[in-house]
Amino acid sequence: MIANTPKAPYYAVIFTSIRTNKGEEDYIKMANLMLELAKQQEGFLGEESARNTIGITVSYWKNLESIKAWKQHTDHKIAQQKGKQDWYKHYKTRICKVERDYEFEL
Repeated sequence: MIANTPKAPYYAVIFTSIRTNKGEEDYIKMANLMLELAKQQEGFLGEESARNTIGITVSYWKNLESIKAWKQHTDHKIAQQKGKQDWYKHYKTRICKVERDYEFEL
């Protein structure tokens, strides 16, 4: 599903990853938990995710302060550590300011 974001400007956190073959079931549980927790955070606007050889998750936030608070969230920090230990071969996070957006829908 495409996230229903507000009028720009807002921020996007793009998390791109290559997974290991470890702990698929635990990974899915943690990913679902992180999304549910993120939805409860001040400033969270939505999320989009796709996985193939490379996984890409884009989360949308009201401001940089909201992103910083989410990065420091206790449960999110646990997930980050578990990801480094078990689930990711490589990842990269990019934080971007969305200046403009537009869409098409049938």
